[in-house]
Amino acid sequence: MISTLFEIFKSNMVQIPLIQPIIDYLMQIPLINFIVALILWRPFFAVVIIPGLTVLLLYLLYIVWFERKLTARVQWRVGPLEVARPIRGAIQALADGLRYFFQEAIVHKEAHRPYFVQLPILAFIPILLPIAFIPAGNVVGIKSPYAVQLVVAFLALIPITIIAIGWASNNRFAFIGSVREALIYVSYEIPFIIAVSSMIYLYGSGDPYVAVEKQSIVPGAIMNPIAFLVFIIAMLMATSRLPFEIPEADQEIAFGPFVEYSGMLFGLVMVLAYEKLYVMALLFVILFLGGWSGFYCELLGDLNAPLWLFIKTIIVISILAIVRSMYARYRIDQAVRYSFSWLIALSIVALVIGIAVGWIV
Repeated sequence: MISTLFEIFKSNMVQIPLIQPIIDYLMQIPLINFIVALILWRPFFAVVIIPGLTVLLLYLLYIVWFERKLTARVQWRVGPLEVARPIRGAIQALADGLRYFFQEAIVHKEAHRPYFVQLPILAFIPILLPIAFIPAGNVVGIKSPYAVQLVVAFLALIPITIIAIGWASNNRFAFIGSVREALIYVSYEIPFIIAVSSMIYLYGSGDPYVAVEKQSIVPGAIMNPIAFLVFIIAMLMATSRLPFEIPEADQEIAFGPFVEYSGMLFGLVMVLAYEKLYVMALLFVILFLGGWSGFYCELLGDLNAPLWLFIKTIIVISILAIVRSMYARYRIDQAVRYSFSWLIALSIVALVIGIAVGWIV
């Protein structure tokens, strides 16, 4: 059984010429060779290493620090500094995570206890599942011609868990945050799905490999700029980022659906929006920015595609973080009105462009 698994892992390993001598040496050591083969097995590597969990954790450490630092600079403040002062507080997010881990997670007596504790954990399922279907060149967890549709379907489940979290808290402010989340969810989901559908029509497939291949000369952002714009706005709304920080709106309802959470449970719900942003940015890069295409380095081998995909994704997320420091938050009625008027209108225009360009090309 073990030998069969080893052969399966070994036959589909990621090839990285830069460290190939080290890999060859480790593959000669019993038991170590099995672990190395498992780590470098393409589906495992994609889900657990890059663009999966390991890189996701590194991204969380970066984006929390970068966003705080950027916003502080715009507002003439210092930002995170006390934790690791020589490196300008760069591990502040790690310190926060350790603090949440060792804090007591308080469950108040009015909460629906089983759901209150379980939902923050269950909310990670629709976040982690899309990563398995997002390819990075030859590195992919589950290869499917319907990967784009599946990613969108899993992303659509995330707001449902957030609404359930607010209900499980059994708190009036959490209820308000949940209602706001539901309103925003209905508002952005329609134009978001139409924008993605326009790109599927344009490329003639929901397969990310086809989408990247069709962008070998002209990126999707130029072929359908309206869908590009709609996707960006929907991404800001879907991740509750300013100017659409409406479900949380800490000046009004104290962190919205998550107001009753503390300790490690608070740490889990706090990063939900950041993780959703990461998955949506990966999809955005594949549909509009050529995915993992870029200069090829022989020494990196199969690692070229994941690195290019990650670099483009980090650049997109960093640019979106700037928006937080530039715009004031919309009211809930303004956001809903804009979504059901010009945003849906723009998405329909994007769909027409996608169908037309797809038919011509």
